[in-house]
Amino acid sequence: MDEQERARRPGGRSARVRAAVHQAVTDLVGERGYGHFTVGDVAARAGVADTSLYRRWGNLEALLSDVLLTRLNAQAPMPDTGSLVDDLRAYAAIVAREVTGPEGLAVVRLTIALSAEGQRGLQARDEFLADRTRQLQAMLDRARDRGEDPPDVLEVLDHLLAPIYMRVLFGAGPLTPDYLDGLVDRLLA
Repeated sequence: MDEQERARRPGGRSARVRAAVHQAVTDLVGERGYGHFTVGDVAARAGVADTSLYRRWGNLEALLSDVLLTRLNAQAPMPDTGSLVDDLRAYAAIVAREVTGPEGLAVVRLTIALSAEGQRGLQARDEFLADRTRQLQAMLDRARDRGEDPPDVLEVLDHLLAPIYMRVLFGAGPLTPDYLDGLVDRLLA
């Protein structure tokens, strides 16, 4: 088996190393906050050589972006319930669970911190936003294909995701099912 085949094989050593590195990043962000650890710290925590991290990700910002996208895509898949209102309610509930979970706030803070880290950080942040926007747009396109009249993707970001993240960041109240449903109702009104 050549190196390319090993890299693509799911569940192989590459997948285990990636999972260990991702967990190390999440743990370090939670413990120290963004900007208070290096690639070397991540490598030591994950039990791999720092050269492996540089070879695979190139720099810390690219690694952090990969962690963000992987966590959010794994934890917040786009629902497909058959109706836009139910898709949005399910999605809001998933995002709320994600950001209030044990690693959720660290991931949110990491997303914000990337914005202040120069061009590489901005690129990582923009890749994260573009990926999330593409997923939301696919949900909205499905609704349109079913004959529904969905809002613009930016309206979903502004009226659904932004309030969820703001409540979590500022401790402005719980993300109850009634609150989340109200956000969806106002978005679709």
